[in-house]
Amino acid sequence: MKTIVPDWSAPANVRAFFTMRAGGVSQPPYASLNLGDHVGDVPQAVTANRLRVASMLPTEPVWLNQVHGVQAVDAANPQTRDADAVFARVSGTVCAVMVADCLPVLFCDRVGRAVGAAHAGWRGLSGGVLEACIAAMSCPPDELLAWLGPAIGPDAFEVGPEVREHFVVDDAQTASCFKQGRGDRWMADIFALARRRLSRAGVRDDAVFGGDECTFSDAARFFSYRRDGRTGRMGAFIWLDPLR
Repeated sequence: MKTIVPDWSAPANVRAFFTMRAGGVSQPPYASLNLGDHVGDVPQAVTANRLRVASMLPTEPVWLNQVHGVQAVDAANPQTRDADAVFARVSGTVCAVMVADCLPVLFCDRVGRAVGAAHAGWRGLSGGVLEACIAAMSCPPDELLAWLGPAIGPDAFEVGPEVREHFVVDDAQTASCFKQGRGDRWMADIFALARRRLSRAGVRDDAVFGGDECTFSDAARFFSYRRDGRTGRMGAFIWLDPLR
């Protein structure tokens, strides 16, 4: 099983990785490390895949029922699983989000006492899921680091005018995150949109990493809902090791 480890300046006790599509037991169109139990895959295969990932983690992660909302929950004591962001301050407690084109964003503070993860499609970004995760972590935003994991890239993410309107009405500067497409369609840069939201929330621009892997254009490594329709889900995981 191959993973992507964030290339960021996180404290040594912050651990994180992102799974790719290879290394599991699921059959096409979910081949092979599908972690989503809501996409039509054989339940036994999903369980086996999740067990493979869990073997790399200190504890079983909190598996969210992602609803494209802005709810953030505490991984140590989630009051609901219907959420799109999760945070932890207890070592060994794993935060996880699943994606297949939506943007996974991982957070940590500079001293290694809090971590978080957010699932950000355009609805979540527009609604404020990143800001909700930041608020739930209870850390000064300028003391946070963020990593933008693989997501649909700006040359593949075609949206309607209503999507662009959601962002531009709230923040006129996000107009630069869209390029004119065919007819009334627009090509959206989800990475640039996330960076803008993080900057407005108080996260320093030089503390945001990643944002350079396109799920849509790399079928060998990544699942992509926009490309394939019926497909699996990848996972982004983050947790704290004990401070030494």
